[in-house]
Amino acid sequence: MNNIVNSQTTPPVFVLKSVRRHYVQGKTIIDVLRGIDLSILQGEMVALVGPSGAGKSTLLHVSGLLEPPDEGEVFLNGARCTTMNDNMRTKMRREFLGFVYQNHNLQPEFSALENVMIPQMIAGKKKKEAAAYAVYLLEKMGLKDRMKHRPAQLSGGEAQRVAIARALANKPRMLLADEPTGNLDPMTSESVFSVLVNIVRETGLSALIATHNPDLADRMDRKIALRDGKLEEMDTLGMSGRIAFKQRFVTV
Repeated sequence: MNNIVNSQTTPPVFVLKSVRRHYVQGKTIIDVLRGIDLSILQGEMVALVGPSGAGKSTLLHVSGLLEPPDEGEVFLNGARCTTMNDNMRTKMRREFLGFVYQNHNLQPEFSALENVMIPQMIAGKKKKEAAAYAVYLLEKMGLKDRMKHRPAQLSGGEAQRVAIARALANKPRMLLADEPTGNLDPMTSESVFSVLVNIVRETGLSALIATHNPDLADRMDRKIALRDGKLEEMDTLGMSGRIAFKQRFVTV
């Protein structure tokens, strides 16, 4: 781990301890995650890189409590999640986590505004309150004039920005993103990623973002590579970046 991570006095918001995950194909056992250890601090953006098929999506699914590890522990906000029942894990995902996928996965029959309102209303917010916060988020995403449009009426970049707003709708502490700009052209990818970075920085979210784009990965606080089922820490911050990170999250 980088020294700036070790110097943080507050506990991490996200921890994986000795996580293992395998799949069975016929008589073959495929070890995808082979003892993963990872901690992420509040406000820290971590890039997850690695070749296709390395297991990045599996790591994100385990991290997001969408599938259980075969061995090891997942801690979110200090809570041990691997011993929780289905209802408790669902509650943790709803209250603590936000998800952004490569495909926006918006509900096609609903407008952009409604897509951002829905998770809030599922969590118990009144319609008026959910609408007001959805408007706020979509305006932050630069979509003030696109709120009433359905996904089919939006460009790829616009739809992905709606998906980011939806992921933030319940004010999570941790954002998980799986190739969030993977289906976009370079210019749109840069625009969407800049929006994502800005909102993460403004809200103090933690984020684990899988990406194949080295330029995007280098803009995060840390970069970790998944190879042969193991994580390798990679240095992404220069001295100025380290100082800036310390000033944001370590100094009193």
